[in-house]
Amino acid sequence: MRCKWYLVCPLRRYEREKKIDSGWSAKYCQSEHGWRECKRYKLEAQGIYHPDNMLPNGEIDESLR
Repeated sequence: MRCKWYLVCPLRRYEREKKIDSGWSAKYCQSEHGWRECKRYKLEAQGIYHPDNMLPNGEIDESLR
């Protein structure tokens, strides 16, 4: 089961543009329970703003624009 926000997550665009490794998706977005550990998922579920360039581990990657 993948994350319910997988299709609209801005990280997919970064992945398509080869700005991030597909390992992020494999570990957090598409694994059985990995999305539950995703900081982006947790913030979204609480309705808390988070920038598009926040990685699933909570790190802000300033190079992503």
